[in-house]
Amino acid sequence: MTATAYPLRYRSAEARGTRIGRPLRLLGRVRGVDEALLERIGRAFHEQDEPAAALAAALRLPRGSEGSVTHAQLRAALAEVGPLWRDRSRPVPTSPQPTDLGDRPAALKRFLREVAAVPGWADWDLVDQGAAVLRRLGQNAADVLLQLSLVGGYRFGGPTDLLAATGALTGGTLQRLARTQEWTVALSEPGALRPGGPAWQATVQVRVTHALVGASFSATGAWDTARWGLPVNQADQAATLGLFDGTVILGCRALGVPVPPSDSRALMHLWKWVGHLLGVHPDFLVDDEWARHRINYHVLLAQAGVSDAGPRLARAVVAAQAGRAYPGPAWWQPWRAQWEQERLLSMLTVFLGVRSMRDLGLPLRPPWAHAYLLPLNTWRYRVAGRLPGGRERLDRWGRRRSDAILASHHPHDVSDAQVTGAT
Repeated sequence: MTATAYPLRYRSAEARGTRIGRPLRLLGRVRGVDEALLERIGRAFHEQDEPAAALAAALRLPRGSEGSVTHAQLRAALAEVGPLWRDRSRPVPTSPQPTDLGDRPAALKRFLREVAAVPGWADWDLVDQGAAVLRRLGQNAADVLLQLSLVGGYRFGGPTDLLAATGALTGGTLQRLARTQEWTVALSEPGALRPGGPAWQATVQVRVTHALVGASFSATGAWDTARWGLPVNQADQAATLGLFDGTVILGCRALGVPVPPSDSRALMHLWKWVGHLLGVHPDFLVDDEWARHRINYHVLLAQAGVSDAGPRLARAVVAAQAGRAYPGPAWWQPWRAQWEQERLLSMLTVFLGVRSMRDLGLPLRPPWAHAYLLPLNTWRYRVAGRLPGGRERLDRWGRRRSDAILASHHPHDVSDAQVTGAT
């Protein structure tokens, strides 16, 4: 393997990654550094989701040209996948997929077969159990996804620079956060991830969007491939998946939420299926949390340091809390917005640490939010949640919190009465 097989970012800040990854190495039971795994991650910086990339290329062709695909054709084809798949489903699916794809462009057919196929490892009962776990985590999952997964990911150059270049978070932060929240809430609904289901549709659309972004930057030459690797690459996709599954598990435990092995297994299986739909390479798809922590630790070692984009994106997320719609009368909104920003900074200080907060240009705050969340979650999950009907109450609470968070990200679409109470 030659040095040119890796982008310049590869292991360019390994000492920093080792420092940031110390808690993960301890809590994730990671034993030592696996050079073969690091090498695999390094190669993945120059690998992409080929079926989605081919579809993106076809979508960018002039309409009516040979091999071109329109967005209308894509939407119509995805709408047909559900009935086609259900006609061929089995009690325990091995690999059912639609075969009657009609007279469609080759790139679209290939993509449809890819997203409609169900691997033999897929277990729908376990996927639904994972969705239920995600619902019960409620506010805690939302906090970890925003703070440790999203803002924590801004500590590394590459994906942050791509986000900043698209203007997705600096020009419309609240809308982008709302779309992510909508997607994660959709994933938590039972049965929604089966081929043709609403969460399946949304996830496949995310995959197409990623491919179109990658194709756009590759075509214009505006992306420094030698430095960062491909705009949307398999290493970064694996890193993103790890921020949604293993990181959420560890983060929720840090907030005092018990995540037993059965819940961990179910949640990991849910995200394994989501990762498959997103086009993540099978080498990085796991449904064992300890395998994910091991991958995540090595991903940290492979990363670059913080870039100029990281602080800008992080500050945009903090500032966006002022644009949300909170419960109560209009005069109360600025005070609640300030409280939410302070709460966010308090939790970020604990999750990311002092040096990372300084790297992102964020002010430090005392850990008061963790101080109230730890006993609250101990009561909610370890006491009340274990009483008769406790799981059902946690499920209802999780739904209410998810709906409230989502509603708060659409301040012009909801009234005060539609936004539910505090944490």
